Amino acid sequence: MHQLFPLARRRVLVAALALLVVLLLATRHLARAGAPSERPVAAQVEPLSANSVPKLVVHVVGAVRRPGLYRLPDRSRIADAVTRAGGTTRRADLSAVNLAAPVSDGIQVVVPARAPPAKGGGGDPAPSGPQGPVHLNTATLEELDALPGVGPVTAQKILDYRQQHGAFASIDELDAIPGIGPARLEQLREVAAP
Repeated sequence: MHQLFPLARRRVLVAALALLVVLLLATRHLARAGAPSERPVAAQVEPLSANSVPKLVVHVVGAVRRPGLYRLPDRSRIADAVTRAGGTTRRADLSAVNLAAPVSDGIQVVVPARAPPAKGGGGDPAPSGPQGPVHLNTATLEELDALPGVGPVTAQKILDYRQQHGAFASIDELDAIPGIGPARLEQLREVAAP
């Protein structure tokens, strides 16, 4: 009879412990399910603690549904940033954005809008050059090749550098690419942006 009472007490203790674990897991799951998944980051970003997962903060602008600041996990791509901003609008020109490019902390992701169709009729032809700065972090080989003094070989070196080192933080990083010296770098400051 003495052995039955401690055995029943052990069963009750094990059942209570199992119930506690189930409640903790359920609370954690409900807390995650209730949090909005696409919430813009506040203007002030809290510092990361030593044991938290590294996150990137990017600024998404242009033809997206919810432009703003967003947190992304490390190793995210431009496509992830656009998705966090609610996706693109109907006017977005995704052919001008490299959705596979890696994202680095602090960059601005620009999703341009398609240009309105040209009006038929006589007028001055549209300029053939780029309308704004070429963004090094999203530019294609053809866009980089169109920059002054940059040919297809140097354009490929820029893409290779971006692939190996991540997104450009400034134009000055182009100095690390063979074939781009100080004079060429000064030319590119006027027509390119990170």
